[in-house]
Amino acid sequence: MSSLSNLRRSSLPVIRSVAVGSFLLMSFVAHAGLFDDDEARKAILDLRQQLSGLNATVNNNLSAAQQRSADEIAQLRKSMLELQNQIDKQKGDISQLRGDNEVLARNLAEMQIRQKDILQASEQKLQAVEQRSQAVEQKLTKLDPVKIVLDGREFMADPTEKRDFDAAFALFRTGDFVKSQKALFDFIQRYPGSGYSASALYWLGNAQYSNRDYKEAIINFRSMISKNPDHVRAPEAMLSVANCQLEMKDAKSAKKTLEDLMKTYPKSEAAFAGVERLRTLK
Repeated sequence: MSSLSNLRRSSLPVIRSVAVGSFLLMSFVAHAGLFDDDEARKAILDLRQQLSGLNATVNNNLSAAQQRSADEIAQLRKSMLELQNQIDKQKGDISQLRGDNEVLARNLAEMQIRQKDILQASEQKLQAVEQRSQAVEQKLTKLDPVKIVLDGREFMADPTEKRDFDAAFALFRTGDFVKSQKALFDFIQRYPGSGYSASALYWLGNAQYSNRDYKEAIINFRSMISKNPDHVRAPEAMLSVANCQLEMKDAKSAKKTLEDLMKTYPKSEAAFAGVERLRTLK
């Protein structure tokens, strides 16, 4: 529409010029009688030439305007076609994204359902394992106590009690003093009145000594000695107390402990070792 309007506006001056020329020609013919024939013919020819030139100009301008208008329309159609293609592509992309989102949402929902099923199955299996473990534990606890002979002492212990002590002591024997310290400590807490208590305290103190936890080792060694002064490992526990004190640079306390060792257990191997240790301190 804008191109047609431009064409009309650009053609108006030419049309006006043609109209003026036609009017002049008609006026001249109307008054041709006033002039001579030769002059009249000449004037008519001049006017015709002018009119022909105006017509040619008008035609050229119209052709140029029409061509411009056609070019503009063609360009406009091309732009509109490109725009429509872009719109169609965007619609297709949006549709594809919606489809992808629906697929992702469906896959996510299915994955969540499968995950929930897996978790439920795992929980059921875990519960089954725990139930079987509890059943085995109950069977073990219902077993009759067994006779234990350890460090020259004889006592009765439940199978689970024996199993837990053997497991903790096995860790100590492998040199894993960190885990054995925890296992022995847990055993003492779980079985406070056990016949294993004296031996458990002794090996707990040794594990702590190996872990350089000298203060706690001294506490457990002395606890073992005070509760079981006649235990076969009591002299060794007292010697271990002196060793802990020496590691802590407390030679005075170590000397006192070694002297008590020789007085309390004079015939023990630990006492003989204590004599040699005292000589190094003097």
